[in-house]
Amino acid sequence: AVDLGSNSFHMLIASLEENGTLKVIDKIKEMVRLGAGLNHKKQLDEETQQRALACLSRFSQRLQNIHKKDIRITGTNTLRNAKNSKKFIKRARKILNHRIDIISGIEEARLVYQGAIYGLAELGDKRLVIDIGGGSTEIIIGENRSPIQLESIEMGCVSITKRFFSEGLITEARVKEADIYARH
Repeated sequence: AVDLGSNSFHMLIASLEENGTLKVIDKIKEMVRLGAGLNHKKQLDEETQQRALACLSRFSQRLQNIHKKDIRITGTNTLRNAKNSKKFIKRARKILNHRIDIISGIEEARLVYQGAIYGLAELGDKRLVIDIGGGSTEIIIGENRSPIQLESIEMGCVSITKRFFSEGLITEARVKEADIYARH
């Protein structure tokens, strides 16, 4: 699984054991900050694209010996919103030699929940899972292995930082403005 997130890119290679658990074989996380490269016209800048493509080159080396049917690559909030994401995805596909799915916020929430429950020792009670990403936040209520309620909110750590603290200046007024925005 490869997750092209707004803040970081993740790659997880695992095998499904007979008892239903996942055995991690390899994993990599790189802070690409794709969302920070989105300008006011919703275009990904070239410098950010180059950083992201370099990361994908490293990932591709580890994916070479895995059957294509066993690989899923997903793009999330920034790639959903970037006006030039098709061009970036075309470049990324050449490197990865694999299809990239740009998933909806609800699908992202579903996948977050599925990933989170594998780490839980016991199932049976209702669970609340919250994933604060770079461009969006997913909130999921589930029971056992099934999500009951899925939400995706266009608010993440990179997007809020860019919107309210882009010059690196943190003031009481800006914090209050960000708080009001988040509550709304």
